[in-house]
Amino acid sequence: MRKIISILLLFLIISGIGYFLVIYYFTYSEGTRVGELIRFSKKGVIIKTWEGELSPNISGNHIFKFSVEDGNKNTIYNLQEFQGNFIKVHYIERLKSFFWLGESVYFVTKVEKIKSSHSVINKVEDNHPEEQIHEHQEVTD
Repeated sequence: MRKIISILLLFLIISGIGYFLVIYYFTYSEGTRVGELIRFSKKGVIIKTWEGELSPNISGNHIFKFSVEDGNKNTIYNLQEFQGNFIKVHYIERLKSFFWLGESVYFVTKVEKIKSSHSVINKVEDNHPEEQIHEHQEVTD
């Protein structure tokens, strides 16, 4: 009986460690997002986590909520400095998050400051003047 309990306990411990490793190290997706950093703060009652929000457009319809791990000091510093500016964030998406890592499944790993989403669009339009729309004039007899 004692041997069965020991094997069962060992199985539960190994399963728990395996679950944690899969959730923490398995990346479901990774990518970038661009928008205005509208909120970045450290929050929580007992365990504090870094949480932020990125608004990709002027209306703010689709807010991108993200977390930053405590050990990523450079990214935390940059996000604090860039608040209210247009930024590009590089992130990974995990299957799930643990409460001590953050509220979101999106974890920002790197951040870059950009001028604005509108200046990027204008720059692209300026590089292609041949694609400008000209008014159509009708020929009459």
